[in-house]
Amino acid sequence: MTTMTLAVPAELKLKLEEFPEINWSEVARQAFMQKIKDLEFLKQFKAESKMTDEEALKLGREVRKGIAKRVRGE
Repeated sequence: MTTMTLAVPAELKLKLEEFPEINWSEVARQAFMQKIKDLEFLKQFKAESKMTDEEALKLGREVRKGIAKRVRGE
């Protein structure tokens, strides 16, 4: 295993220190792995998609509007 050093704001470091029983390195590893899985899925999805960038942006806007309506209770 290799070592990586991360820079975090002082305020975040203080909050992390409030929970010394948590293995923050493991939390970070899991978060990195989940993000990589998400990105690999999106990369594969995009490679198989016949949708244009403009169509994808339009669909994203429509989805965002629908979610906003649902949140507002419309």
